[in-house]
Amino acid sequence: MSNEKTERVTLHLLPPLPYADNALAPVISANTIGFHYGKHHKGYLDNLNKLVAGTEFAELSLDKIIKETAGKADKTVIFNNAAQIWNHTFYWNSLNPKGGGEPPAVLKQKIEASFSTVDACKKELAAVAMTQFGSGWAWLVLDGDKLKVVKTANADSPLTKGTKPLLTIDVWEHAYYLDYQNRRADYLNAVLEKLINWNFAADNLK
Repeated sequence: MSNEKTERVTLHLLPPLPYADNALAPVISANTIGFHYGKHHKGYLDNLNKLVAGTEFAELSLDKIIKETAGKADKTVIFNNAAQIWNHTFYWNSLNPKGGGEPPAVLKQKIEASFSTVDACKKELAAVAMTQFGSGWAWLVLDGDKLKVVKTANADSPLTKGTKPLLTIDVWEHAYYLDYQNRRADYLNAVLEKLINWNFAADNLK
């Protein structure tokens, strides 16, 4: 009988898209999804699996890796890849081919209490996303009993800031450049009008 220890390896897996890669067209093309999901998202996942192999993070969930590496200079690379995996998975679920329209009643009431109207909330999401300099994310979050719109740079997320994310919009250039080039505003307006998944946000209120 061998005395050699078998090292346990927990691989993080790429979550499947919640829809076909052409389902968001024409707002977001299958070409963009192919690069964004198939190259960028998968690339972060492959990097993370290599980075955590044989470390104290090897068997931790993605959430725990993010929380335990946030703000630690010597763990920045691990944090960036883990957070980008989480952010992207959340982003795919924040979109729906039949999105847009009116939020479910429970979410609409929260939105109206915090922003007066759904349109005001969408305008604030668009404004925050437009004013994120460089790469990052715009988020609708629950902060205590109030909804807020916030932005984070690069791989940062509300998970490390004590608020609960409800939905997000990716404003890294790879999210829109193949379809919109430098017209970020057009991408944001189309997403908010036609794809934003209010049902996902409502589910996250629970």
